[in-house]
Amino acid sequence: THDTVEPATGTVLATVGLADASDVARAAERAERAQREWAALPHPRRAEVLRRAGQLWEEYAEEIVDWNVREVGSIPAFARFAVHTTAAECYEAAALPAHPLGQVLSSQEPRLSLSQRIPVGVVGVISPFNVPLILGIRAVAPALALGNAVLLKPDPRTVVTGGVAMVRIFEEAGLPGGLLQLLPGGAEIGAAIVEDPRVRVVAFTGSTGAGRAVGELAGRHLKRAHLELGGNSAFVVRHDADVNQAVNLASWGNYLNQGQICMSIGRHIVHESLFDSYVTQLAAKADAMVVGDPAAGQVHMGPVIDEAQRDRIHAWVLEAVDQGATLAAGGTYEDLFYRPTVVANPPRDATVYREEVFGPVVSVVSYSSDDEAVALAADTGYGLSLGIVTADALAGLELAQRIPTGIVHINDQTVNDEANAPFGGVRASGTGSRHGGAEADIEAFTETRWITLRRRPAQYPL
Repeated sequence: THDTVEPATGTVLATVGLADASDVARAAERAERAQREWAALPHPRRAEVLRRAGQLWEEYAEEIVDWNVREVGSIPAFARFAVHTTAAECYEAAALPAHPLGQVLSSQEPRLSLSQRIPVGVVGVISPFNVPLILGIRAVAPALALGNAVLLKPDPRTVVTGGVAMVRIFEEAGLPGGLLQLLPGGAEIGAAIVEDPRVRVVAFTGSTGAGRAVGELAGRHLKRAHLELGGNSAFVVRHDADVNQAVNLASWGNYLNQGQICMSIGRHIVHESLFDSYVTQLAAKADAMVVGDPAAGQVHMGPVIDEAQRDRIHAWVLEAVDQGATLAAGGTYEDLFYRPTVVANPPRDATVYREEVFGPVVSVVSYSSDDEAVALAADTGYGLSLGIVTADALAGLELAQRIPTGIVHINDQTVNDEANAPFGGVRASGTGSRHGGAEADIEAFTETRWITLRRRPAQYPL
């Protein structure tokens, strides 16, 4: 068993059972059997379950929000957004069973030639702690809608929000037994899911390091792995930007969910003419933020997830200061409550600048020309999200075309999500858009089969 602990208070909220490798094997066997009957159902039946699930997320929103706030440490507004988006993901997925799942192809032979999309069978979904609802449902819902069964492994720190709630919703929505199997556990359970021969596709969201391990293991077993990984997103403030507006955008993109979002702004790249004013205003905004228990009152930020996360964040901040960076705001903590932090002018090789912090810490550097801004923004192994603030939106778009990322927001910050929009990164941020929209979901969770039909058997000159 494993205790689910409230990071804000240390209170044990629940005790959950952990899976072992034999549980994975049994779950995969049961899922494989259930999947065949599920895929054979008339498509309106599958759509009905997905629509009902969306309604249930809305019906039980406040109960699930409370778990999200207490188990994950999210502020209530962000927890409500997560539940809203989770319902929207189910509604979007409800349209997939009726989507055209093939094409009539041209053929040089006298035959009917077709391509058909068929379910892969059993899908493994491995989701992280930070936004467990959205980052689980965006694979679970379309995979089920397209006729698959799912083995779900949430992060063991957020099993109730990211696992139990999801299974209960789908049970109540009428999903037949065996199709959504909950397997709480650590990396060894994730590995068992990837290795099981009945699992044909794996959807993983998490760190780049863990994603590499999943991808390597999946490749060894000749399976597809859809990897949505880390980010160190750039936020470019051009010379013609309004500093007040840019700081407002940045504060949201920096500190929402304590910076524990893959799309969070990590690097602020600010024109030299605005740099001093920008740092001053951003630091003032950070200093004014209220940090505390999100279940006890209105705050801007809650706790980071655990001590290991906090200590890594703090070590990177201290390292940057030792290397000559200026600590403009924050850099302190009490228990798991880390103050929103602004690090100005860090060396380019400082860990806090080059890597994904996954906490409420941002770096700010200056540039003098658009070419330099492009070079700074692109000088990273990651490529998830990009924000650009400018009075000339077309100039911002031209700038964005030169910076490799999977997501771009002109005159907005980097943290955006909509159920029907393609989502994914490039480089070390993942294997591209595998979530959001019918095309991405169908590509992710089906196989393509070629079928031909002749009126009479063909004859060959042998």
